[in-house]
Amino acid sequence: YVNASVCSPSRCAFFTGQYPARHKIHGHYADHSLNAQRGMSNWLDPKVPNVASLLKSRGYATAHFGKWHLGSGPGAPNPTEYGFDEAKTMVSAVPAWKEPAATFWAKSTGLFVDEALRFIDANKNKPFYVNIWTLLPHATLNPTDEQMKPHERWGPKGVPHKGAETIFYASVGDLDTQIGRLLVELEKMGLADNTLVLFSSDNGPEDIHISNAGHSGVGSAGPFRGRKRSLYEGGIREPFIVRWPGHVTAGRIDNESVVAGVDFLPTVCKLAGVQPPADHALDGEDVGDILLGQSRPRKTPLMWEWRFHVFGEPFHRSPILAIREGDWKLLMNPDRSRVELYDIPRDPTQMNNLAEKNKDVVERLAAKVLAWQKTLPEGPIEPTAGRDDYPWPGQTKPAPRQPRAKAR
Repeated sequence: YVNASVCSPSRCAFFTGQYPARHKIHGHYADHSLNAQRGMSNWLDPKVPNVASLLKSRGYATAHFGKWHLGSGPGAPNPTEYGFDEAKTMVSAVPAWKEPAATFWAKSTGLFVDEALRFIDANKNKPFYVNIWTLLPHATLNPTDEQMKPHERWGPKGVPHKGAETIFYASVGDLDTQIGRLLVELEKMGLADNTLVLFSSDNGPEDIHISNAGHSGVGSAGPFRGRKRSLYEGGIREPFIVRWPGHVTAGRIDNESVVAGVDFLPTVCKLAGVQPPADHALDGEDVGDILLGQSRPRKTPLMWEWRFHVFGEPFHRSPILAIREGDWKLLMNPDRSRVELYDIPRDPTQMNNLAEKNKDVVERLAAKVLAWQKTLPEGPIEPTAGRDDYPWPGQTKPAPRQPRAKAR
């Protein structure tokens, strides 16, 4: 799982080992006025312990290449202030590339990998840590004709328009090509056996109802209900691929253990022999044993909050809060206008709401997630957050339900 259903908060969780709402990162970072309207900070405080700063303290060479999205605009810290020896970034205080997005997006992953390989080669005789945070497959996608050619069969015939699947598959196809090139070069450098590579994403696929994805928003959430912004599985449950020859068994699939973005910092630090500060309260846990082959239940529950509108069909619009503990996942609005309980291993699509049949489980999990919500910074909740109603033909459009002005 990722710990938010959009980019900035999800990245914060990976980076700090903490739920992003602790840092008033509830949605994506935008301009400072929009951040203020949504009760958000303007950037992650660089004084907060993070993976890069902790590994650097242990002698690692550290670098970040690609998307940043943990704060930009007037006064925003440069990513190097977070513990990176080197950073070339986009969506940041000082973008490293000036080319218009319309042409840069398609070539960006290759450029980020080029920078990573250069840095790795320069530091191959010492421990290194590198973030490669790609722009793709985030909208707006605009792949080249060359990238689209292998995927033309997915497009319409007899019209000049490219198909949405052609555009999306071409973009993800180049991402796959560039990550493959990174792995091949690690082999050539003789570093593959001593380099842990972790690959994942920050949220579920974008919805085609979003304007900048109106030509390409057909990414698949597999069997799951929900897309980006939703707290259903499709919005927060991501592929997670680990490569470490000689340590992580190739081809092993673990469908039982539950791991999350907040586990990244404690796990990487433990593997690197770094102890996070005692006063840095971690929301994640060390799952190094799971990466190395053991399947086991999670020790701590996972919790989410989404205070904003969920775009797309009502079927994907989740309640405001969610908690996963054991096999159970509870989704609910704080006012209990919606309460949904799912047995995830047996109902991964979340079609069979078992709340009425398991009221004791509902109350136990509700008490935990509502208590957790009360610890979060106050902030506005959008009127449509947590709603899945639809204006059926012939019916009066329902008046907006007035939510509490503040989330606690």
